[in-house]
Amino acid sequence: MKILQIGASAPQFTLLNQYNEPISLAQFAGKKVLIYFYPKALTPGCNTQACGLRDSKTELEKLGVVILGISPDSPEKLAKFTDKKALNFLLLADQDHQVAEQFGVWGEKTFLGKTYHGIHRISFLIDEKGKIEQVFTQFKTSNHHQVVLDYLTK
Repeated sequence: MKILQIGASAPQFTLLNQYNEPISLAQFAGKKVLIYFYPKALTPGCNTQACGLRDSKTELEKLGVVILGISPDSPEKLAKFTDKKALNFLLLADQDHQVAEQFGVWGEKTFLGKTYHGIHRISFLIDEKGKIEQVFTQFKTSNHHQVVLDYLTK
């Protein structure tokens, strides 16, 4: 697993969102974009992380940041996640994990003694020119939003 680093160009992609609409990173040119990768919708850690971002969306927007969540879930599951947790930002379905692989967040994981491949919980702040400005790897699901806000307001 080779995670993209600060200064690298963000891979261009188009994925379906929770409303089954194609969304491209290129649509957000000229804006900062927080791309956060998470393993699975409607699981405790992912719920906590998403709700923290939901509750911080106004602050992030004031700082010029758009939120995009990416997981290997289907658009239908993302729609349920959005409805159940009243999410106010776009979730994207990377079912074949191609985008996760391009960002270097798809790899081997171990849980309860079992090894498998999945998404590592890593976030990227993309600048207005499409370059990776910051990579967030050190956070808990409960403080992810605050780590991002602290970086943006430092």
